[in-house]
Amino acid sequence: MISEHLPVLQVVVPLLAGPVCLLLRRPSANWALAASVSWITLAIAVALLVEVRRAGPIIYQLGGWAAPWGIEYRIDHVNAFVLLIVSGVSAVVLLFARASVQREINNRRINIFYTGWLLCLTGLLGMTATGDAFNVFVFLEISSLATYLLISLHPDRRALSAAFHYLVLGTIGATFILIGIALLYMMTGTLNIVDLAAHLPPVAQTRTVAVAFSFLVIGIGIKAAAFPLHMWLPNAYAYAPSAVTALLAGTATKVAVYLLLRFLFSLFGPGLSFEQYLLDKILLPLAAVGIISMSVAAIYQTTAKKLLAYSSVAQIGYMLLGISLASVTGLTATVLHLFNHALIKSALFMAMGCVVYRIGTTQLASMAGLARCMPWTMAAFVAGGLSLIGVPLTVGFISKWYLILAALERGWMWLAALVVITSLLAVAYVWRVVEVAYFRHRESCAEVAEAPLSLLVPTWLMIAANYYFGVDASLTTGVAGRAAELLFGAAP
Repeated sequence: MISEHLPVLQVVVPLLAGPVCLLLRRPSANWALAASVSWITLAIAVALLVEVRRAGPIIYQLGGWAAPWGIEYRIDHVNAFVLLIVSGVSAVVLLFARASVQREINNRRINIFYTGWLLCLTGLLGMTATGDAFNVFVFLEISSLATYLLISLHPDRRALSAAFHYLVLGTIGATFILIGIALLYMMTGTLNIVDLAAHLPPVAQTRTVAVAFSFLVIGIGIKAAAFPLHMWLPNAYAYAPSAVTALLAGTATKVAVYLLLRFLFSLFGPGLSFEQYLLDKILLPLAAVGIISMSVAAIYQTTAKKLLAYSSVAQIGYMLLGISLASVTGLTATVLHLFNHALIKSALFMAMGCVVYRIGTTQLASMAGLARCMPWTMAAFVAGGLSLIGVPLTVGFISKWYLILAALERGWMWLAALVVITSLLAVAYVWRVVEVAYFRHRESCAEVAEAPLSLLVPTWLMIAANYYFGVDASLTTGVAGRAAELLFGAAP
């Protein structure tokens, strides 16, 4: 039955569609294929999540070879949720991409663009689904190479510089991850993550394992744009095509944080990660400083896309804060914020994509009085901004509420206060855009019209998700809570 092969189809379908997309020469055909494939992967992700919630983890052995000799895909509550995030963001953003890409990308390169998109999607889904450590590296390289390509396709020459900067830092991060995996293989003789976890305790006290741990945390930290390893992200988000920024903001860093969770909890275990290596003592101050400094940096940006980019680094700090609390509630907050922040930032960057479609820039000076000309677009930004701040009835509130609960469980009132205070910093940088768009004068709207429905509908669809899952959070909190319990129970 085809249902038995859903884990591998999640990866194989976009992988095979990528080269086919390259052969198609009509932009509409390229888009139709990419969009169809993304919606298929979303349907598969939903089916996998339903099956995991019903019957428990799904194990798929490639070629019928049993682990650890063969490669297996292992789907549980944690990565089923991340698969849903990645495929869902890609599917909705592709609805937005048709008009946006035709405006921003040269027609002769559109087939290359959508091929890169599908390969990026393949890599992200593969990293999430695989249970093999070396496969993580392989899929990481597929998604990274495709991402460098997607960023560089923007006609702005600064996009080439941003892509090259990302390539250099991304290569360093990938090399660190590969070295870490190689050292673990040297000590255990296996690459299967479950098998690695079983073979690790006898050698856990060795320097080699400690070095492997360090290389993996730093390498994944670069990929996740965790402060202070975030320097590639602001320019990559600011100068990439609008649809690419929305995709990356909702998926790439989320998958990297997922990998960090998987290695820290499923492989090394919380005992080794936090009691022996004391990672929480490092993560907590770095996350706190990152949240504050990046929120302040966002306030002083002169372009809306770069403002949102620095905000993303701050939001990643909230995820790391949840990890550093080393508790089920803290991990629940992290897993929740993976989902919630994907909804928030994809919506906000799509709103900015609408602005780029009409005026060609997101310079704040050029957006003066824009709400008068593009009321639906700017209303979407305001609605998404409220979710980013964490106003009640939005997904942003749910994440921060769980983070505050986790801090109070530890008796750390100062940390709960930090979450509240930094939310006020979010008010400050969101207000900068609102103030310019709503309270600055614009001579005329004669040359600026509202964004077309093909852009507004997917943007508002993502905004609606921000409020739906903010009002009824039973599904997301239930899955995130179960994922957190499984991660703690996965300690070897």
